[in-house]
Amino acid sequence: MKIVIPGGTGQVGGVLKRALGAAGHEVVVLTRRPRREGEVAWDGKTLGPWAEAVDGSDVVVNLAGRSVSCRYTAANLRDMMDSRVDSARVVGAAIADAARPPRVWLQMSTATVYAHRLDAPNDEATGVIGGAEAGVPDYWAYSVAIAKAWERAQRQAETPATRKVALRSAMVMSPDPGGVFAVLLGLARLGLGGPVAGGAQYVSWIHEHDFVRAVEFLMDREDITGPVNLAAPHPLPQRAFMRALRSAWGVPVGLPATKWMAEIGAFALRSDTELLLKSRRVVPGRLTRADFDFRYPRWPQAADELVRRVRERVGAGSPARR
Repeated sequence: MKIVIPGGTGQVGGVLKRALGAAGHEVVVLTRRPRREGEVAWDGKTLGPWAEAVDGSDVVVNLAGRSVSCRYTAANLRDMMDSRVDSARVVGAAIADAARPPRVWLQMSTATVYAHRLDAPNDEATGVIGGAEAGVPDYWAYSVAIAKAWERAQRQAETPATRKVALRSAMVMSPDPGGVFAVLLGLARLGLGGPVAGGAQYVSWIHEHDFVRAVEFLMDREDITGPVNLAAPHPLPQRAFMRALRSAWGVPVGLPATKWMAEIGAFALRSDTELLLKSRRVVPGRLTRADFDFRYPRWPQAADELVRRVRERVGAGSPARR
């Protein structure tokens, strides 16, 4: 198949390109700064020669959007909104104009669309959409608004010949440098991987292999449209999540962090505390009902496998050499 990945140069795009290329597919990445074979220039907001790559393709997987790994200033939040909505709209326009449109358009979204909650998991049918929770920072609602606008841009695109799926993805865990797993493992290795603000908030995640397999699964399932949660079936509280990660690396203790300490840490990492403090208790209802088989349904197993590959890459050896 020919698969086009707008915004495919980030961590998740790298995971997909590597796996889909290894499976024998032709993969074309749309990027603002093409540097490698198979990369095509686009600006993420206007139609151009890049649209020729979409015409005649089999699948489009749109990952474009400004990274959330930044401080949530007003300017950065606006960039997050504009980059996501503009790219979804122009991808929809390219598909609408194509003489031979792709059969499926998988549009990246986010599990952040769901409400901050501890009491029950969020699936696609019964989950609570966020934005109106009490007792959370007001700007968290803007992250939900971004997710809703992102999905709305895809939904409103006039692409009758192309099936549309919105990927409400949790954090994709891979051993690649610079990804979210590398950041979390780095904290654990420094002894800082303890509970944050009590650690009761839930962490939803998905192993990179299951993410790729879920994308491939959704490419082929002609009966599935609309939002689909891409998350492992067993989210867990942050304190248990980090405990399992510390155990995988062999770190016995993780210092706890209060909310104000989390603020300092997020500032140092040029990130935001929403990523640490919001409870994302998300489960893959539609994938489960469609009999998708997760290879890594539980975090301790996934953490062990990811840590093993990190050690193999960096030659870390035994836990004593961390």
